[in-house]
Amino acid sequence: MEQLKNVLITGAAGGFGTVIIEALLTKGYTITGAMRDAGGRNKQAAETLKKKGVFIVEIDVTSDESVVEGVSKAAAQMGSIDILINNAGLGAGGIQEGFTADDWKKVFDVNVFGVQRMTRTVLPFMKQQQKGLLMLISSLSARLSVPFQGPYSPSKWAAEALAESYRTEVSNFGIESCIVEPGGFPTQFIGSLLQPSEKERSSDYGAIKDLPDALLASIKSVFEANPEQKPDLVATAVMELIEMPHGKRPMRTEVDRMFMGNLVAPLNTQLAKANEKMYEAFQMDHLTKVKI
Repeated sequence: MEQLKNVLITGAAGGFGTVIIEALLTKGYTITGAMRDAGGRNKQAAETLKKKGVFIVEIDVTSDESVVEGVSKAAAQMGSIDILINNAGLGAGGIQEGFTADDWKKVFDVNVFGVQRMTRTVLPFMKQQQKGLLMLISSLSARLSVPFQGPYSPSKWAAEALAESYRTEVSNFGIESCIVEPGGFPTQFIGSLLQPSEKERSSDYGAIKDLPDALLASIKSVFEANPEQKPDLVATAVMELIEMPHGKRPMRTEVDRMFMGNLVAPLNTQLAKANEKMYEAFQMDHLTKVKI
């Protein structure tokens, strides 16, 4: 099968987006980086990427109109969209009770509905060419719920279910779906977590109410004690998945050099076996094979 070469990645302004783009550039991929406010607060990031040969499109994944317009521009300037990397994400930190319904909507609008907006907008291009790769940058906390992350872990659980359903539903079009599950890494993501709108709701939690801030304050020392936990690991995992034979990519790939990855890996193995049995029972196992 002809190699997939044209990549559209959201969340290109920083974090994992930056290191993934750097890895893609070294391999000669054609890349469109999607970001919000490319002419404002992310102007410097956009200009830096442009100088390296990356196309830039303005996309707010929480807006249908912005997604449709940005994806159309990306397809026009690259000629096709072979790979979509849903990397944009919004984290959260605090006592869960303090997060209002509107807080939850903000997180899910980026992490779940944003993934769906991007995916369903890109799919017509992939279906037309009968090939493509959908990749979700998720989190290990989508498999092991971590306290004090509010709506973040639930949103990643939901996004993974979305990606897993797509894996079977679009396989007959030659389109593959896979998930990358990073642990915690030292990126700007840590410093931009959504805080609970009603922090006063945690006033009766006693010492527990101070744990979210204490955990956040200790994160620097955690990374210093684990120097191998570098964002480049995520870029390496992404590149290895992209360059695997089409149809042979695993559903989930854990990326972690601390401890959660080792805990999650057996869960993912068991889930893969359970899915295999379920598809067989419903006589849908043919949908797990990507049409080449």
